[in-house]
Amino acid sequence: MHLPIPRLSLLATHLGMIAEQGVRAFWPMFSVVMTALAALLLGLHDLVPIEAVWTAGAGAVLSAAVALAWGARRFHWPTRRDALARLDESLPGRPIQALTDAQTIGASDPASVALWQAHQRRMSERAAQAEPVKPNLNLAARDPFALRYAALLLASVGVLFGSVWHVKSVTELAPGGAALANGPSWEGWVEPPRYTGLPSLYLNDLDQDTLQVPEGSRITLRFYGEVGALGLAETITSAPVEGEGDAVSHDLIVAKSGSVQIDGPGGKAWAIQMITDQAPQISVAGVIEAEAGGQMSLPFTASDDYGVVSGKARIELDLAGVDRRYGLTGDPEQRETLVVDLPMPIAGDRRMFTEDFLEDFSTHPWANLPVSITLTAEDAKGNTGEAMPYGASLPGRRFFDPLAAAIIEQRRDLLWTRDNAKRVSQLLRAISHRPEDVFRSETVYLRLRFTLRRLETFTEFGLRPEQRDEIAQSLWDVALMIEDGTLGDALERLREARERLAEAMKNGASDEEIAELMQELREATEQYLQQLQRQAQNNGEQSPQDQQNAENQMTLNQDDLQRMMDRIQELMEQGRMAEAEQALREFQEMMENMQMAQGQQGQGQSEGQQAMEGLAETLRNQQGLSDQAFRDLQEQFNQGGQSGQSQQNEGRNGGQGRGQSHEGQQGQGQGNGDRQAQQGQPGAGDQGTLADRQQALRNELQRQQDNLPGAGTPEGDAARDSLGRAGEAMENAEDALRQNDMAEAIDQQSEAMEALREGMRSLGEAMAQQNQSQPGQGSEEGDMRAQNRDPLGRQQGSTGSISSEDNMLQGDDVYRRARELLDEIRRRAGEGERPEAELEYLKRLLERF
Repeated sequence: MHLPIPRLSLLATHLGMIAEQGVRAFWPMFSVVMTALAALLLGLHDLVPIEAVWTAGAGAVLSAAVALAWGARRFHWPTRRDALARLDESLPGRPIQALTDAQTIGASDPASVALWQAHQRRMSERAAQAEPVKPNLNLAARDPFALRYAALLLASVGVLFGSVWHVKSVTELAPGGAALANGPSWEGWVEPPRYTGLPSLYLNDLDQDTLQVPEGSRITLRFYGEVGALGLAETITSAPVEGEGDAVSHDLIVAKSGSVQIDGPGGKAWAIQMITDQAPQISVAGVIEAEAGGQMSLPFTASDDYGVVSGKARIELDLAGVDRRYGLTGDPEQRETLVVDLPMPIAGDRRMFTEDFLEDFSTHPWANLPVSITLTAEDAKGNTGEAMPYGASLPGRRFFDPLAAAIIEQRRDLLWTRDNAKRVSQLLRAISHRPEDVFRSETVYLRLRFTLRRLETFTEFGLRPEQRDEIAQSLWDVALMIEDGTLGDALERLREARERLAEAMKNGASDEEIAELMQELREATEQYLQQLQRQAQNNGEQSPQDQQNAENQMTLNQDDLQRMMDRIQELMEQGRMAEAEQALREFQEMMENMQMAQGQQGQGQSEGQQAMEGLAETLRNQQGLSDQAFRDLQEQFNQGGQSGQSQQNEGRNGGQGRGQSHEGQQGQGQGNGDRQAQQGQPGAGDQGTLADRQQALRNELQRQQDNLPGAGTPEGDAARDSLGRAGEAMENAEDALRQNDMAEAIDQQSEAMEALREGMRSLGEAMAQQNQSQPGQGSEEGDMRAQNRDPLGRQQGSTGSISSEDNMLQGDDVYRRARELLDEIRRRAGEGERPEAELEYLKRLLERF
């Protein structure tokens, strides 16, 4: 009977059933075959004796045969009927079975016959839509340990990482096979060390008889065929192999030049020339330099035939080159040699490179002393190359403030030898004898005196190394505070910057240091001018007489100062230090005249100015409380270590006792808290009184915060937030004072002062913003003068035109300056590495001028 079933669906179902039966019956045989094939592809048979190879091979063949017989018994070849039944089961209503059925009841009834025929047509339509049935290849129940997957994994590894040539070598091991028919054979490789980056060589493909190989290369030789048919003789290893041997594999490490010879049928000989791995070379490529912050920079060049792996710098004190005077007359204490790793290129070729050795030795005891620097480089083999010792002064930070330089010198003497401790104590005491003439900050003075007391105490009971290092770190911190300064306003910072620059020019500082100090002077000047502008805006209206006096004073603008500083820097770069110092003095005189003129202008004070002065007064009072707390902490320390000494807590003014108020409380005015603390309380230094004064100062700050101007602006809100943090820090300091925790109180007071400074800065910005939004303030005449200036700040012409009667460039150096600008444009236009857009712009400038 013809069934309307798609032939492709029936054929695919039939083939799927055959595959299903084959997999279920023969998966053990497939697993054994894949495991054996993986071993052959990976060449495992070349690593074991021949007996083991044939034993394993026989076992594999026997296992495969047993698996084949087991599978043949279980294999059932599916017939066409089985395929039809599988296909019929996948269809609804089993239409194929319905098409093979015949009508037995009602065959004589026409209606019944018609119904049966309609049913047959419906089943025929369903059978015509039959799709192939997927075979069930799941073997989890038959292989619960997934051995088939393990065999498949091994076969995949063999295909990916093995070679079919390993499989071919099996025939050479067979008795009577190719190995015996063609005679014994060999195979060899040369593998250079990995760090050389050279490729491996296959000896069977090489025709030359002389080989140049790097030192440490591995030569591997494998012999096939009858054992003993081939022999090896070589002279390249430390223990040469000669004559015939039973080994089928030889690994030779090239240690010297020589020869390698394979004796026997098909043998070959090579002359091996060993390429010696040279030691790396390293040398200093320039002079040692000191960066502006004291960081050392030493360029060096290193090279190696295969690449430098690492390098080190060994720094030793050059005792013969030390100027043995003052604190360096005694023998120094023994210190370990400094060994620092050299920087290596992160990317690129390391066979030859140039790098800069950067390190900061400012705090090391050998800083600014003669040292010997020896650079070494090492390659991957372990060879080491060493440069000639380089003698120089170990760069360190330079201190231009005389007081800071003196403290650093005493720190150096103390680190040189602990025998200098008594001498250092005497010199520090002499330095701090007249503090009002030397120290600008009482906090710095108190810290130095505190460090001095600790040094004297330690020296009395024997100064230990860890105590010496602690004192040295304290002296370093004090010197940094003096050099960098904790300036409260721009005027003090400006004066400091001028003095440091002048001192640097006198002492012959480096270009980097002078450039840094010059930049500091520019920033200080700009900040001071901004504060002068804010103060002038806050002074309100002036009388005509005041305005006339202000016009008669020397006034400067930022452009004039900028030109003066450019001139100073130009003279210094040209090495004309005398002229630079003269220009710097003129700059200082002009700034002093401007300060005097500013001091004579304005008599009234706005609300914002009063708030600023009140906050400044609060900051000074808080500084005074912090100094007093530090003095009390010093007394607590001295009561245990120096109770028998007659010296008692010397104040800044020398010899004053504990109850005396210091400068900043008495000399500059006192707040409400200070007056309350000193009325009827002679013992003003005890913790209870300090806590009360701190509380009163916090209340005063709260009052000032409530009356602070600039509400609603971002700057004003920032000022209030900063003052809020200052109030919290004051409250914490008050609690610490009541608990007699002086160290915690000093820390909290420092945070309060920092927050006060931030609040004052934010308030100043708020006041400046407010004044900018109100241009109508000031005298009418001043407004007219301001309106009579062009956008560049110059006076307009007498005719009232927009153009000015003044020259764009003032002075006698107009033409020289123009010529310098033209030369600079030409120089930059000749630099091809600049961006294309910039070069086009420079060319247009040259075409125009």
